[in-house]
Amino acid sequence: MSELYQGIKFDVQFVENQAFNDDRLTELKKWCNIFHQKNLAPSYPNGSFGNLSFRVKPLENQFLITGTQIGLKENLADDSFVLVHHVNFESKKVFVSGNRKPSSESMLHFALYNARKDVNAIFHGHSPDILENSEQLHLPQTKDEKPYGTIELVESALEIVENHKFFVLKNHGFFSLAENMENCGNETLRILELCREINF
Repeated sequence: MSELYQGIKFDVQFVENQAFNDDRLTELKKWCNIFHQKNLAPSYPNGSFGNLSFRVKPLENQFLITGTQIGLKENLADDSFVLVHHVNFESKKVFVSGNRKPSSESMLHFALYNARKDVNAIFHGHSPDILENSEQLHLPQTKDEKPYGTIELVESALEIVENHKFFVLKNHGFFSLAENMENCGNETLRILELCREINF
């Protein structure tokens, strides 16, 4: 990741200040732990470079996502996650329910769910292996590098997401999209294994 993390770049509007209960959180926590163990979301002093989410209801844009500045480690509490209701891109406001602010890439997750109604899970990470081998694997990649957490980054991702479910944001990280969390995570692990075969 070429840019140091400096916090979220949007205003957060809390609809409710309470954690969102959902049985699917158990599976999301499992994949957070896998991303941590496999260095798909490398750690920094106050968290991890990565964020994972799932769509709450089919065809609706609400989603549950990891909060900002949390480590994707074992034993994450339910209040480590935030429900995103809506994003106003003009005012850069994100409307949420939870006990903390959502991931810095919440605007991007919202835009991707809106663009791909067939997608119900989105996992974002910054695996050095995937970034370093993306060209050899011919992974789709955005044209230009854009700052994290910005409208410009959202726009660059929307340029390629229509035809791809796994892609790389130039000099930033990767996105895996799927109809469920299991497929989303397994595709990421498949790409990671291909990277290791290249370097074996």
